[in-house]
Amino acid sequence: MKYGFIRAHQDQFRVSRMCVVLQVSRNGYYDWRDRPESKRSKENRTALSQIREVHARSREAYGAFKTCQELMARGFQWGRHRIAKLRRLAGIEAKRKRRFRITTQSRAGVVAAKNRLKQRFEAKAVNRVWVGDITFVPTAEGWLYLAVLIDLYSRRVVGWAMSARIDQQLVLDALNMALLQRRVKPGLIHHTDQGRQYSGAAYLAVLKQHGIIASVSRRGIVTTMLSLRVFSVHSKTN
Repeated sequence: MKYGFIRAHQDQFRVSRMCVVLQVSRNGYYDWRDRPESKRSKENRTALSQIREVHARSREAYGAFKTCQELMARGFQWGRHRIAKLRRLAGIEAKRKRRFRITTQSRAGVVAAKNRLKQRFEAKAVNRVWVGDITFVPTAEGWLYLAVLIDLYSRRVVGWAMSARIDQQLVLDALNMALLQRRVKPGLIHHTDQGRQYSGAAYLAVLKQHGIIASVSRRGIVTTMLSLRVFSVHSKTN
């Protein structure tokens, strides 16, 4: 699974650096990479590429059913359930207009944190602001979720965790790694989107224990920032 993450990000980061961070052998990675890819994995990769193209051409208006129809018209015979699963795992959703929006708490009794950054993604020193998010990577064994915490000043990953499950333990493991590697002082801002994994009692308790201040923005803001590569491990040093 770690090898799958390295292959998915080899155009962004040096393979040798990722091998050190993930504690794997570089020779082992290249041996794994050069093995023949499974037929199912190849089909999923091709299907996801076609799904993304249809999604973009439809201006993100198509759901799984219309996407399936479009792909069938192109001569592909992937089932609707398979397409729906690939879309879900890739975070591809159709844009729909809503008459109104109700904001609910992630968990009963938990008050949503304020947006303390207000889309100003910058910091004046290290360990002043950490930004977290969850993404996924395809691997030969299936889909793997990756949680990361990045120091907003240095643009470096301070904590990460991978799992086949997208749950609170995933983000807790990333947070605990960051706390082990960095000496933090009370007042550090911890910014994420409104995902329920970050609003659990256990996670909030760890933040409170270290005097870390929670900050949230609406869904998609942090992910968009990451996709625009605001976070580059090569842009600054500690």
